[in-house]
Amino acid sequence: MKSKIFCFFLLLVFWVPASSAQNNLQLQDIQRVMEKFYALHITNKELSPLLVRRAMKIYIENFDSERAYLLESEVRPYLNLSDKKAEEIVKRLNNLDYSDFIALNQLIQKAIVRAENQRKDIMNEMVRGEGRELVNSGVSSHFARTEDELIERQRNRMARFYAFHKARSNLDSAERKERVCLLFEKKVRKSEYNYLFLSVDGEALPKSKIEHFMAMRILKSMAKSLDTHSSFFSPEEAQEMRLGLEKQFEGVGVVLAEGIDGIVIADLIQGSPAASSGQIQVNDFLVEIDRMPVQSISFEEVMDLLKKKGKEEILLGFKRPLAQKEIFYRVPLKKQPIEMNEERIQTAVEYTSNGIIGKIALHSFYENGDGVSSEKDIKEAINAFRRKGNLVGLVLDLRENSGGFLSQAVKVAGLFVANGVVVISKYGKGETNYLRNIAGKSYYNGPLVVLTSRMSASAAEIVAQALQDYGVAMVVGDPTTFGKGSIQYQTVTDPTADVFFKVTVGRYYTVSGKSTQIDGVIADIVVPTPYAPYNIGERFLEYPLPQDHVEAAYVDTLEDLDDRAKRVFQVHYMPYLQRAVSFWKKHLPELKQNSAERLAVHPGFQALIQRQESILARLAGIPVNTVDEAVHNGMDDIQMNEAVNIVKDMIQIEASANHTQTARYLKTGS
Repeated sequence: MKSKIFCFFLLLVFWVPASSAQNNLQLQDIQRVMEKFYALHITNKELSPLLVRRAMKIYIENFDSERAYLLESEVRPYLNLSDKKAEEIVKRLNNLDYSDFIALNQLIQKAIVRAENQRKDIMNEMVRGEGRELVNSGVSSHFARTEDELIERQRNRMARFYAFHKARSNLDSAERKERVCLLFEKKVRKSEYNYLFLSVDGEALPKSKIEHFMAMRILKSMAKSLDTHSSFFSPEEAQEMRLGLEKQFEGVGVVLAEGIDGIVIADLIQGSPAASSGQIQVNDFLVEIDRMPVQSISFEEVMDLLKKKGKEEILLGFKRPLAQKEIFYRVPLKKQPIEMNEERIQTAVEYTSNGIIGKIALHSFYENGDGVSSEKDIKEAINAFRRKGNLVGLVLDLRENSGGFLSQAVKVAGLFVANGVVVISKYGKGETNYLRNIAGKSYYNGPLVVLTSRMSASAAEIVAQALQDYGVAMVVGDPTTFGKGSIQYQTVTDPTADVFFKVTVGRYYTVSGKSTQIDGVIADIVVPTPYAPYNIGERFLEYPLPQDHVEAAYVDTLEDLDDRAKRVFQVHYMPYLQRAVSFWKKHLPELKQNSAERLAVHPGFQALIQRQESILARLAGIPVNTVDEAVHNGMDDIQMNEAVNIVKDMIQIEASANHTQTARYLKTGS
């Protein structure tokens, strides 16, 4: 199964609780919301024919990303707009006339009805055992030319879904095969009904809801047309983003999945009420909420009942299939704030002859109002290492870190450097801001490796590039990181917001003046991760900003400060500026050679390279920013182990240099 890669945006604000709901949108709201986008966006300040072309394309792709519904002849008029046609649409949109999008939605509705009819025959084939059970073909990059092609693509979608459930369930009867097909139909219809303006029960939505969903889809298309990271969100999407950034939510801690036999417990969050009860097990079935059976309601309704506010305790009923019989039990659970600690950091140590090397995996740059932050967690991890022994080296693993709060990126980088500029931000009107570390000294200044991959993005790239710029760390991993160097303003965490969106307002640069946009952070020592062969990165996204640079800021001019602040900084900041260190750059050839020699005889690494060569051979069939093999990074994999070996080399080089310097001092007396 292929999985899509997603990246967090770089946040400009601290965490605050967000509003809980968004009023129904009207078509007349579109212009008002888009005016906010145009006022804030770094380059696109008004609607244009270019943006109209993009928006039409995005509207189609948001619906039919798998190219399984629409024919090439149907989408051609929308994907190949002439200049005259595009200008006419601009005029209509400026006059609040959304008939072009409404006509496109009507085309989509007809395609959905056609697909539903096609699937009926395919379902009958699969239930009788005549259909194809497993298909390796992926998502097509072009729209179908004939209806026969569309049927084949619908068949492929169902076959992939069938294979997924066959690997996890017993499908030895026509009745159970039919359950798989019905579950597929249920999941597909959730999306289709949105375009058909039907409820989950297939009932027609009221006019206000129809207009809301239409306006929502138009806004999503027009927002995305500005650049690859500008977006408009539904309230549900905004809520998911807030949970990811806060690393905390209120609930009971059950992770649910929908299977052919019902709603199953896929996981229990460590430390949650559900896990602490000791009664609930993974693979049990949820069958009741407050004594109400859930078999007849939708998965979304089940989730809404679990999230329902104003109820501190909830009674859940479960079913557990056993070899001889099936047991039923109920568990009362009290909702409480749950911290997603497993998604924050992971730590481990490796003992050496003269101390320990600490390993920290940081998965995002997070912060919430209860004192939880990535900076605090890393400081506590370093303190824990020091309590275990002499901390002689450190690996900071950012391989799967896709960003988060800008303020936290500055603070985390500041743990490893003294005073100085960490980030330079430049906005649409040319204004430039400098974000500085003002701690006065670093929290750790020994041998340091920052482990990165093509998945490392945004705030993770700031930290890696800043520490590389100052020369205090070696960047190890894939040849480049993701390449996201833009900054987004967002309303997701704004308690007064009536709509939720993010919009690209600027670019960031590190102290060297480099932007990570497109090119990413270039590794000092390449130790490819499993992501290396895939086309992952900003350069593979649609409508990215181009790459550029600004003047370096190693010598901080304080030009963005007023006179009073400058006087304070001259006394308390400037004397402790972090200088760019060239020591590790001088020893880079030795470090690279040692690493290459180790990897050349490492059987696991050579096997990894062979697997990556097979991926490269089939890369044309793998969509961009997608992986098609499971990736398992941890505290004891090939890249992490080599990062530790590089730290060991750095420890030896540093010790040798200190010994030479001491000997020179004893010989000369100075």
